[in-house]
Amino acid sequence: MISNIELDERKTGKDLYSYQKGAINKIFKHFEDAPNDYHLLYQLPTGGGKTVIFSEIVRQYIKTHKKRVLVLTHRIELCKQTSKMLTEFGVDNKIIDSKADLSDQNEYSCFVAMVETLNNRLNDNKLDISDIGLVIIDEAHYNSFTKLFKFFHKSFILGVTATPLSSNVELPMTDNYDELIVGESIESLIKNKFLAQAKMFSYNVGLTSLTVGANGDYTVKSSEDLYTNSDMLYKLLSAYEERSKDKKTLIFNNGIKTSLMVYDAFRRQGYEIAHLDNTASKKERKAILDWFKVTPNAILTSVSILTTGFDEPTVESIILNRATKSLTLYYQMIGRGSRVLDNKDSFDVIDLGNNFHRFGHWGTDLDWQRIFKSPDYYLNSLLSDDELESNFKYEMPEALRKQFAKSEDVHFDIKKTYLESVRNGESSKVVLKRSIEQHARICIENSEDVFDALTLSKLIGEDIDFRINRYTKCISKSTYNFVDWLKDDYRKKLRSQIRENFDTIFEEIHGHPPED
Repeated sequence: MISNIELDERKTGKDLYSYQKGAINKIFKHFEDAPNDYHLLYQLPTGGGKTVIFSEIVRQYIKTHKKRVLVLTHRIELCKQTSKMLTEFGVDNKIIDSKADLSDQNEYSCFVAMVETLNNRLNDNKLDISDIGLVIIDEAHYNSFTKLFKFFHKSFILGVTATPLSSNVELPMTDNYDELIVGESIESLIKNKFLAQAKMFSYNVGLTSLTVGANGDYTVKSSEDLYTNSDMLYKLLSAYEERSKDKKTLIFNNGIKTSLMVYDAFRRQGYEIAHLDNTASKKERKAILDWFKVTPNAILTSVSILTTGFDEPTVESIILNRATKSLTLYYQMIGRGSRVLDNKDSFDVIDLGNNFHRFGHWGTDLDWQRIFKSPDYYLNSLLSDDELESNFKYEMPEALRKQFAKSEDVHFDIKKTYLESVRNGESSKVVLKRSIEQHARICIENSEDVFDALTLSKLIGEDIDFRINRYTKCISKSTYNFVDWLKDDYRKKLRSQIRENFDTIFEEIHGHPPED
């Protein structure tokens, strides 16, 4: 077992924090006590320094065990970053990519490789793995690694991940790992100034139009249908201007079309923004990321590519312009903003996919051991979209609420009104009638004349749509044509109500008729 004293004597690489030293001690204890083919999983939040920890483990393992080490990643960028970190720790290593010359492999005690490339080299017998005693798997929740386990039945396997929940519900991690070590919590890392605090802002979004694909997450097609419509683009822009304006912002989308439309929408408003997806060349990607790094109020809209292997501490705001059923992806996206700087101890998160309601606050103290051992129990406990949305309460954006400042309460509970109408033996149509009356009242209450009131009625479209959607769920009738007709009819009746009753309601509210 490696002692803290020995760790403190290391002269190369980076200094280690106490919790990192503690993790290394625990892992080395398993090296000594467990069999050679033991599979150990280590969990540590994004930003906690997993690469630092396993780089030190590699250095000490080679020194004390006199065997070689293999580090596996799932992306070429992570290969390069890992190789660079190992070099900083004084570990001579070789990247095994598709072009690697393996004639000098005996000169190295550590290799870094991507899954598919290594799989091909091993099947072709191009790499000698007979004396590899330790295999480290970065981002171990990806199941692509398991195909390689058959080659290393005599090696100690150490998987590291921020979220010990398999990316494939059919292949739980407990089937491939013997034990989980849980590292420092997000809450503790924030408290001790290792991570920034996330300030969460959630905007309710109707997701019932989304469909789930074979991978267990929402399909790109259904996501793009929702997130490219004008209402959602307007909601995104409004949320940005309300919470993130003049902050370096990273926007995550589910689909290239969505990201490009986000790019266009922000450009039209005069914002500095760039788009990045996996079709960009290395040169293009470098240029965009370099621009993003040095531009103070830059906005970068992206698809998938920046969820792992991307580290930009100057990010001040994260926007989840997508929904996901993946806890891992949720944590990865938010984690991109969690790096601390001398002048940064917090960052904003805008959630436009009900992810906060689904998974809880980023940093919630999750029982990782239970999730690791019983992933189905955790996954089955998550609320469905229908269940989530049934608990929503519409909240006016701050800027809009100021235009209704004279109204003490602008909320109207459709579900409660519906249940009351059922108990009273009334037609369900009275629900929308009373909702229209309440909307007309708050519009008139905050206006000097009928024209002001009609103008205000045009600004509450999001609230109208929310109420109609809630109403159609109550009556269990929600065909697209019917819902669209209801929304259109509601707006017509609201305008009519304002015109016909403005004088009466105004005098009732103010105690005098409106001035001519």
